[in-house]
Amino acid sequence: MSTSVSGFSKFSKSKKIDWIVEHYFSGKEETKEIIKRYWNSDSTLQQLHDEFIENTITNYYLPFGIAPNFLINNSIYAIPMAIEESSVVAAASKAAKFWFDRGGFKAKVISTTKIGQVHFMYKGDFDKLERFFKNVKNTLVSEASSITKNMRKRGGGILDIILVNKTRDLENYYQLHATFETLDAMGANFINSCLEQFAKVFTNEARKYIEFSDIEKDIQIVMSILSNYVPECLVRAEVSCKIEELTEDSTISSEEFVEKFVRAVNIAKIEPYRAVTHNKGIMNGIDAVVLATGNDFRAVEAGVHAYASRHGRYSSLTDVSIDNGIFKFWMEIPLALGTVGGLTRLHPMVKVALELLKNPSAKDLMNIVAVAGLAQNFAALRSLTTTGIQQGHMKMHLMNILNQFDATPSEKDTLIEYFKTHMVTHRSVIDELEKLRH
Repeated sequence: MSTSVSGFSKFSKSKKIDWIVEHYFSGKEETKEIIKRYWNSDSTLQQLHDEFIENTITNYYLPFGIAPNFLINNSIYAIPMAIEESSVVAAASKAAKFWFDRGGFKAKVISTTKIGQVHFMYKGDFDKLERFFKNVKNTLVSEASSITKNMRKRGGGILDIILVNKTRDLENYYQLHATFETLDAMGANFINSCLEQFAKVFTNEARKYIEFSDIEKDIQIVMSILSNYVPECLVRAEVSCKIEELTEDSTISSEEFVEKFVRAVNIAKIEPYRAVTHNKGIMNGIDAVVLATGNDFRAVEAGVHAYASRHGRYSSLTDVSIDNGIFKFWMEIPLALGTVGGLTRLHPMVKVALELLKNPSAKDLMNIVAVAGLAQNFAALRSLTTTGIQQGHMKMHLMNILNQFDATPSEKDTLIEYFKTHMVTHRSVIDELEKLRH
């Protein structure tokens, strides 16, 4: 029977496994074997993985694949992708190959500003608070100099701090809204350290400010934290070509393909139910590269989806235009990424991924990741508006179904050949497998 436990984090790894297996699993020895099968045989490497987070009992692997032939700003890349979804790497590779002979992808970083906020409560006169802030602003920056020293040497640091009055939304609620440049670091720890220092100095100085009454001196800090919404940390990726160069499918003309493609994007602009799935396809490409390069894909997801709602309605992240016979497909998205710090210096496969990408700067990585998302969306829309999404997806999913039913190598060979000319569905694969076995 399941039960609570005290001091679990202090257990040895083997004791953690024993306790979990004892209380949650019926097949105790089988479960232990599965857990231990995914330990790394290199004990030093396994210890490194164990120390990434608390209470580790094993490793959880994702496939690490390569999407080659990405021509980005006239340089060729093979992009690493860590993801479990069967058709993502294939779709990205197909889109990369398609655009390789059509000028490739263009990408540029528009801005790299990141944001953090000190949230606080103040019961008093706003004019006094505003005068106090103007008086103390330079002190906030100077008192954080020990934190910002190294970042400033590299050309980054604190860009600005402003006072924001949010009392119309919540009584007595204000912010110190700070902007930062963190260069090749994602910068979360740097930003949070600065914010906590701001909060400390702000409250200490308030207690000494002569204009404040006793109640006004009692500024209550709620929290100090970076924001994963970074609408000023933007990158743009795009592709373009003549309309007549757009189709490789003899069953549909270029003009018909373009018409359907444009309509598909426009539907995602105005229909949130479609937009969510449309943008999820973009994130298939983005998340896979973000994860492979040791960045925080949850932060990226949160920021990107917030950006998709910036006009008050959730909408498509990609856009399309036809002008003088030229098809253009593009996207602007916020991406706060880093190539130094965090897992980038610790995880061996992250080092491999970054070297594969020619050891990019944070700006280079923003370009690459945005392109991966745009390529994924192009591939999805091309399938949706021509053959349908399931034809390619289910063919890629075929091997998963065969593995699920323990198909032998010879059975796999036979059925892979069979389904080259037949529609793949879960039921049809099972039926054909059963025919082989009987």
